[in-house]
Amino acid sequence: MDSYLLFLVAIAYCRSSCTKLRRNTAFFEVVTIMPNQDQPAGRRPSKVVALLQNVVTRVHSVLYRSSNGVIGGRLANSPVLLLTTTGRRSGKQRTVPLLYLIDGVNVVLVASNGGAVRHPTWWLNLQTTPEAWIQIKSIRRRVRAERASAAEKQRLWPHLTAMYQGYERYQRITDRDIPVVILRAI
Repeated sequence: MDSYLLFLVAIAYCRSSCTKLRRNTAFFEVVTIMPNQDQPAGRRPSKVVALLQNVVTRVHSVLYRSSNGVIGGRLANSPVLLLTTTGRRSGKQRTVPLLYLIDGVNVVLVASNGGAVRHPTWWLNLQTTPEAWIQIKSIRRRVRAERASAAEKQRLWPHLTAMYQGYERYQRITDRDIPVVILRAI
């Protein structure tokens, strides 16, 4: 099941209007094509791709929650949690599955958005309302999010890229500094 979800997510990322697929020995590699050098670099998903990503996210969240992480608890050989934030405009609860790293008592996330030009919505939501909920397997807990300092990011980045090598590629294809987010229990 995890391979199927990975396949759907990969298709969503690779169908962007500013990318092309190049066969890689492990999988498909996303190569950024810049149509205009005045625009910031990064992935620009089409509306269809964004819709597909939203559907995959919802299905993944439902499967994870209903199975306590047995289904959807790992993706790309990395652990997955569910993050529930408060929408910055709607005020509604929004849940997304994300890769995570345990750092002592804290949980670390990467706001990569697959190397897109914009920050992921969940990070924008956390900037407005830093309190959120996470679910790791069957355990739910309340957390407060903060952006890692430059020193913290420098310390954590090698561990994050060792966990998921895609983060290095995402940082290369976008002009924005990808935030590392630290979740502390409250």
